[in-house]
Amino acid sequence: MDIRDAVEADAERLAELTGSPKDVMRNLVHDRTVRVATDEETIEGFVSYDAREETVHVTQLEGTDDVRDRLLGEPIRFADSEGMAVELLVPEAESATRDTAENAGFERTGSGPTFEGQPTVRYRLDPS
Repeated sequence: MDIRDAVEADAERLAELTGSPKDVMRNLVHDRTVRVATDEETIEGFVSYDAREETVHVTQLEGTDDVRDRLLGEPIRFADSEGMAVELLVPEAESATRDTAENAGFERTGSGPTFEGQPTVRYRLDPS
């Protein structure tokens, strides 16, 4: 499995993975750092994030358990090199993503905002 920067041409596959419109995913590729995991040229998952002030905010994480584990390492490495913390909001119903965050060393820091009627949990990983 390879990990690379997303390009605009990836928007259709990202839309398939998320159920979001293609133009929303195209904007995501332009507005955030987006890394994709590929297996024989097929995108198996992606992570998007941006950095503000002293924190890297993971905005989306998609893929199987193994793919998410690898992809979450991308914003963690960036944050570590910049001396920044990493935050991730996870819908309460997504136990697999919560497990991914906890396995990567993130700590639950409380409740996050509600998105589309779903409560979220806020996770944070501070620099070591």
